Amino acid sequence: QVQLVESGGGLVQAGDSLRLSCAASGRTYSAYAMAWFRQAPGKEREFVASISWSGGSTYYADSVKGRFTISRGNAKNTAYLQMNSLKPEDTAVYYCAVTGLTYRADHMRTDEYAYWGQGTQVTVSS
Repeated sequence: QVQLVESGGGLVQAGDSLRLSCAASGRTYSAYAMAWFRQAPGKEREFVASISWSGGSTYYADSVKGRFTISRGNAKNTAYLQMNSLKPEDTAVYYCAVTGLTYRADHMRTDEYAYWGQGTQVTVSS
């Protein structure tokens, strides 16, 4: 089984930046994508960004393109989300997730991910 731990959330003002971190441990697959999703109160969990095993492919939701950057550490069990120019509408609980065995990054549905972290709160004030 896999455990994911997110960190880096907090309370910031609009226009500020945050960097979220995710570390996976346990019995991960030999190759897997990692992603960030977010969920605001009363709303469905939505895709934010994903990255392939190699780090060579990334995908972003239209709402965050140009502002957020997903990356993967040399240790492949880590992922980061650099969030710049934050807006109040970015306020949500941000979740890290990992897929089963795959070399691709084009996984944007919640049901494509096998494991989820507990989330980290990001609050952006105006």
